[in-house]
Amino acid sequence: MCKDCAQSGKYWDCFEEILEGYSGDKSQLIPLLQKLQDAYGYLPEDIIERLSQRTGIFVSQIMGVATFYSQFRLEPVGENIVKICFGTACHVIGAENIADAICRELGIELGGTTEDRLFTVESVACLGCCSLAPVITINEETHGRLTPDTARAAIRDFKARKAVAV
Repeated sequence: MCKDCAQSGKYWDCFEEILEGYSGDKSQLIPLLQKLQDAYGYLPEDIIERLSQRTGIFVSQIMGVATFYSQFRLEPVGENIVKICFGTACHVIGAENIADAICRELGIELGGTTEDRLFTVESVACLGCCSLAPVITINEETHGRLTPDTARAAIRDFKARKAVAV
């Protein structure tokens, strides 16, 4: 399956590939949305409209599911996802200060994506790393016991490593 169908020149081919296995069972909506989001990075409006046409499920029903479950995105996200834990331990030890520092470093608001689409910053209820509070993840990397300065340094270090890898 295309990882980035939006830029691959195979925008609709990816859609058709995903819908090949659709049997007409409306209970397959969530798995279809998951596959479409995996392929496109989010759920584009035109994809939702075409999904409605192909499945017979009203756009309003698809949107009801897509907006109910937090796993689905209706806007493009960055190549790298920064998750800031706001669980109890992280909140008490300064998650808000960490979030402010990271957002200032990247020049975006919490929940936003940088203009170059390199980073999206999200808040999460818990990352399950309470002993490392306050904690963030950058993709699959975990950074704990952060201060605003070390949080900014983690972002800078990640950017530097990505630049060298390219």
